[in-house]
Amino acid sequence: MPDRPPRSILVVGDLLVDIVARPVGPLRVGSDTAATVRLAGGGSAANTACWIAAAGGSAALLAAVGDDALGRLADAELEAAGVDRVGPVLAGAATGTCVVVVGRDGERTMLPDRGANDALPATAVAPALTDEVAWVHVSGYALLHEGSRPAGVAALAVARERGIPTSVDAASSGPLRDLGAATFGEMVAGTDLLFANGDEVAALGGPDAARAGVGALVLKEGPGGATWTDGGAPIAVPAVRAEVVDTTGAGDALAAGYLVAALAGADPAAALAAGTALAGRAVTRLGARPR
Repeated sequence: MPDRPPRSILVVGDLLVDIVARPVGPLRVGSDTAATVRLAGGGSAANTACWIAAAGGSAALLAAVGDDALGRLADAELEAAGVDRVGPVLAGAATGTCVVVVGRDGERTMLPDRGANDALPATAVAPALTDEVAWVHVSGYALLHEGSRPAGVAALAVARERGIPTSVDAASSGPLRDLGAATFGEMVAGTDLLFANGDEVAALGGPDAARAGVGALVLKEGPGGATWTDGGAPIAVPAVRAEVVDTTGAGDALAAGYLVAALAGADPAAALAAGTALAGRAVTRLGARPR
């Protein structure tokens, strides 16, 4: 692997192998619908780490895989993207997978099997937080599911103890509602930055409730761009015009672009612009990763 600068962003959460299916027409329930189908790297945390590397940043991924062929494939793809995975290989566990159905409008529906992601141990957190880590970003999926929750909570707690800035992506509105806004709010209290889309903000009780307890909120608005607020005057940046092929991973790319820029000293407006630019790149291709 070519030399890289010291890693600066530790991304904590899920790593999946996606089975991406794009039907050529409307789904014919109970029958066959021709589709383009391929394997691709996935998982919100892994996607974010890969987009960080694509944006010129340096990232490590704390995630678990199974001791299986898909785990080895996932690790090889991360290595090719310039990302180190620092989590365990779990004997007897299956690497996480997700069926992603991409509609004709680019919207995606996901059917995940989290596999080894739900067994990420909290004991893996401290060794991953080396002196090189300057920011910790936790995928909400690590917090929303019981098996990985201790690791996600520990990553935020240890980072705060060490004075390392933190961010969380709210991840998914359905599991947020299942968990409850109050419980999620307790887990992310003290986090510097929360990324969430409109549905996730609604699941958390609205913008004021979503921002309560965190330093600032980045609202991911898809074709509407993104907005940053810390309770004062909001900062809004429009989306980059692009031909939408697949929206999978666009929110992960936005977070990655923002974090790389912010860590380099950009103000919220410039960081938002970097994030929306990377998201605009993400939607023009099939799959959740830069390549």
